[in-house]
Amino acid sequence: MHHRTVEELMSRDVVRARPDTSFKELVRLLEDNGVTAVPVVDEIGRPMGVVSEADLLRKSADQADPSGRAPIPHLEAWERAKAGGSRAEELMSAPAVCARPEWTVVEAARLMETQKVKRLPVVDEADRLLGIVSRSDLLRVFLRRDEAIREEITTDVLRRTLGLDPRDVTAEVRDGRVALAGTVEHGSLIPVVEQLCRGVDGVVSVTARIAVRTGGAGETPAGTP
Repeated sequence: MHHRTVEELMSRDVVRARPDTSFKELVRLLEDNGVTAVPVVDEIGRPMGVVSEADLLRKSADQADPSGRAPIPHLEAWERAKAGGSRAEELMSAPAVCARPEWTVVEAARLMETQKVKRLPVVDEADRLLGIVSRSDLLRVFLRRDEAIREEITTDVLRRTLGLDPRDVTAEVRDGRVALAGTVEHGSLIPVVEQLCRGVDGVVSVTARIAVRTGGAGETPAGTP
C-alpha cells in the first residue's frame, strides 16, 4: 500500500521573501503571484518563518477607525509588535513549521492540524527550502479515480497484505466511498480489513457487509460506515 508523499504533492516553484523584504513588497508578492503566504528564507535558503495575509492584516487591524464606527480590536503584546513591523522578519510567524519530502499525506495533515497552520514549507536534510505543501495540495488525494482506489484495495490490501481471495471479499468504489462485501474465516479480521481500506489514499468512507464462515457468532454481516 503506497501513501502519496509530500514530495509528490508539493509546489516546487515557491515564491519566497527575505528577512528585509518590506511590508509593501510582501503585499505585492502575494498579489502578483496569487498566493496567501510566503516563506521567509535566510541567505542559504532555510525557512525562518512564514508571512501570511493574516500577519499583514494585523497592521490594518491596529489602526483606529476615523469614523468611530468600528471598535479598536484588542491585540496581545506580540500581535502589536507584529502590527508595528515593517520588514518580513518582524511580521512573520516564526519559527517555520516544516515538513520533509518523504512524509506521507497523513503525517503532513496531522502536523498542520496540531500546529494550526494551513501550509508547510518542505525542506531537505540541511533544512533548505525545496517546496511548499498546502491543505489544498493534500486534498488532491481525494481526486483519485475510483478504479485506482478499487485496484489498490483489491490487489494490495485484500490479496497481498491480508492474503484474502478477492472472490471472497469484493470492493466497489463510488466517489471515494468503499463498499466491501463477502465472507472471511474469522470475525476478528473484519475490523482489520476496514481499517486498512480506510488508510488507502482517496478513500472517503468504508462500509462493510462481511459475514464469517466459521466460528459460530459471526454469521451476521458486520459494518462500520
